[in-house]
Amino acid sequence: MLLAGGGLAACGNHHDEEARVQHIEGEGFYLSLGELKYQVQMSRQLNPGDVQDRSLLSGVPAAERELSSQEVWFGIFLQVENESGEPLEPSGDIEIIDTQERVFEPLELEEANVFAYRPDDPIPPGEILPVADTPAYDSPIRGSLLLFKLPRTALDNRPLELKIEGDVFPPQTGIIDLDV
Repeated sequence: MLLAGGGLAACGNHHDEEARVQHIEGEGFYLSLGELKYQVQMSRQLNPGDVQDRSLLSGVPAAERELSSQEVWFGIFLQVENESGEPLEPSGDIEIIDTQERVFEPLELEEANVFAYRPDDPIPPGEILPVADTPAYDSPIRGSLLLFKLPRTALDNRPLELKIEGDVFPPQTGIIDLDV
């Protein structure tokens, strides 16, 4: 589907880390973009009526807080490992793409959300995001939250793909099929 063509890496959990485009078939596998390894811990629809999910939905900008009857909250819990010897910022260029080629970008959550994925915060050498001893790390999922507001129809247009543009040269794109 997306970005088919030259340089497409092998699928599954064995892939060419040097390929221009890497495609991982499912959550839980590692996607290497430069010296950062990305792993989707889990993706799921969030329920604002659920006690646990309410804390995940804190810090949503005021203009985005209301859902129509045709929309859902969708969370992706991402872990990023810095394999280098220097601090590196994780990618800030992440989106979901459905089979109709519709693109959805994550919401930028306010500081009040202690689970939020923050691409401007460098990951120390040899460490992971979420950083140890933080609420996101200490949760059972151990992933930083990327929050999306999706139309319900997007959940029908599966597989949804998480696209990550690496901040490396030469440019690399990673695609992870989400288990919706």
